[in-house]
Amino acid sequence: MAFFEADKDGLVIAARVSPKASRTAILGVMPTPDGEALKIAVTVPPDRGEANAAVIALLAKIFGVAKSSIEVIAGETDRRKRLRIAGDPAALAAIARQWVKV
Repeated sequence: MAFFEADKDGLVIAARVSPKASRTAILGVMPTPDGEALKIAVTVPPDRGEANAAVIALLAKIFGVAKSSIEVIAGETDRRKRLRIAGDPAALAAIARQWVKV
């Protein structure tokens, strides 16, 4: 299963977040028991939603959308998260494909 799926409203991404990392970045795609997930590292701790905010800010920058267009739909307090990015599904999927290994 790919780490993302497009629907009529945008994109849903499965992510594995590593807080308190040395840098904020997308580190690629990793296998999980539930399928693939986008591995995201953020420098902030998982305290009071700071890590979620950092993940949303990073994804907003990469996908070129407003932070308000991204929401955590599952895993608010877990490292494993599902996030919805609202927007044009085809355009968002084209950006997400850059991390898919061919």
